[in-house]
Amino acid sequence: MTVVVTRNVAPRIRGFLASCMLEIGPGVYTIPNMNPSVRQRIWGVCSEWFEELHEDSSIVMTWADKSMPGGQGVLSLGYPPRVLLDHEGMILSNMKYQR
Repeated sequence: MTVVVTRNVAPRIRGFLASCMLEIGPGVYTIPNMNPSVRQRIWGVCSEWFEELHEDSSIVMTWADKSMPGGQGVLSLGYPPRVLLDHEGMILSNMKYQR
């Protein structure tokens, strides 16, 4: 299962995601089976278009991946900046503070 969650993104990103995934709630997209190369292309488009968004926008993608800690792959763009850490086989998310 691949899931993408968006917050405060441009309509073209939402439309793009809705064209290849099921929008199950506002800004939440899922698909049960997605080829890794398709997932990479979708993330590439989202990453490229993300540069044009407001600073309080965010996009998170997650999918089942047995080779990753906790069996889950995670990619994240946006605000607040996050650092993903592997701690004893679990992925922890922590806000990245800038001073």
